[in-house]
Parts: sequence; C-alpha cells; structure tokens
Amino acid sequence: MLNIINLSDRQDALIEPLSQLLLEGFRENWPEAWPTLDAARQEVLDSLTDDRINRVAINEVGKVLGWVGGISQYNGHVWEVHPLVVAANYRRQGIGRTLLQDLEKQVRQRGALTLWLGSDDEMNMTSLSGVNLYSNLWEKIRDIQNLRGHPYQFYQKCGFEIVGVMPDANGKGKPDIFMAKSVGVPSSSHQSE
Repeated sequence: MLNIINLSDRQDALIEPLSQLLLEGFRENWPEAWPTLDAARQEVLDSLTDDRINRVAINEVGKVLGWVGGISQYNGHVWEVHPLVVAANYRRQGIGRTLLQDLEKQVRQRGALTLWLGSDDEMNMTSLSGVNLYSNLWEKIRDIQNLRGHPYQFYQKCGFEIVGVMPDANGKGKPDIFMAKSVGVPSSSHQSE
C-alpha cells in the first residue's frame, strides 16, 4: 500500500532516508547531481522552506519509496518539479507517476498554471547530446531519439512536452531538456486550439 505524505509532517525521521534515496537514485546516470551523502542531505534540508512542496511516498511500514518536490516560480503561476526520485527496487511500478499526479494536484490547489522540469542529458543518453544545438534546434527536438533510457519519455507519458533545450548546460554537448505541462484550468484566451 502506497501512502503519500508531506515531508514536513515527519521531516526528522525522513531526512536521512531521503538523503540516501537522492544519492543512490542519481548515482548511475547523474553522479554529479549529489555526489556525496552530505550533498544529498543538504539538498533535502534546502527543500524545507515555505515556498516549496515536498511529497514522500512510503509503504505500509513507513519505508521511503520516492520523493517529489516542487519549487514555486513566477509568483506561483509556475512550479518546477525538483526533485523526482524513486528507489531503484520500486521503479516501473507507477510510483513516479503517482507522485507527479499528487504534485500536480498540490500546485493546482495553489493556483498554478504550469508545471515544468529540466531533465539533464549529461551521459549522452539522447540524440540531443554531443551535437550543435545552436543550429536547427527545433528540428533536433522534433527528431529526438532516446539512446539509453533517458527519462524524458517517462515525462512525456505523464503529459509533459519538450518546450526547449539549454545547450551545453552541463558542459560541452551536455544539454538540459526543458519540459512543461499545463496543470491549471485554462482561461478563455488559452482554450482555442
């Protein structure tokens, strides 16, 4: 049984498990994100501010299975997904999707219109890495290929669209793929299409 709780409700008990989850969850494909347990712990501690949302998936015995965070931007109209991580043994079971759906509900209740994220490609996992993105960018985005299990396709399945790319964000040929999703009730000016 999966329960989603606010980190603030049990933060003292969850700081260390979430720190370990971040460290292990990003070690393989994004090792520089949080290279040490201390760096991961600092990320968890930094997330404990009033302008952030932190939702934690736990099982019936209280084991941490995943974490999704949201950061308010643009006066609350836009929220950034940061982070989203699921324990390795629990991936591909719908936990990440459930956490994203929960975050969407949380930000919608706060008046958000858009949820966005950056999905780095530091390990040559897509056809956008290692190429010149300053030329014919939109064609390259249109023709993107997932070469080695990059998570952008997971986000697409959750309703996100690629809305841009920051070339060389993580070094030469290592872009950040920007994805976004409408989560608010559209105004009359945005309903046509």
